[in-house]
Amino acid sequence: MRFVVSLIVLSFPILDVLATMRFARWTGIPTLAWLVASAVAGALLLRNERLTFRAKTLAALRGDQPLMRGLLDSCRRILAALLLILPGIMSDVIALLLLLLPSRSFGRDSLEGDFHRVD
Repeated sequence: MRFVVSLIVLSFPILDVLATMRFARWTGIPTLAWLVASAVAGALLLRNERLTFRAKTLAALRGDQPLMRGLLDSCRRILAALLLILPGIMSDVIALLLLLLPSRSFGRDSLEGDFHRVD
């Protein structure tokens, strides 16, 4: 079982690069340009998420925002950035699917206000 899992994990990057080369030939975009563009996009996303994570953590410490939602959204974006940095079209598609998931860090679930009974 370990051999099968390690074979799948090790064969994914090779198949991903081969699929990227075929996709690049089909679209006419050079393979190196595709790989560099996705790596730059991943690096920029990772840099931006580092700053956003800091702000979300400080907001959670102040009590303005729930901590777990911010952590899960940041984890999703960091994973997407790492997949963009990895070479290959399949990892880029998985990263884009992760980025398209709806974010749950906006707003709160409860309304705040004062309550008083009028009889």
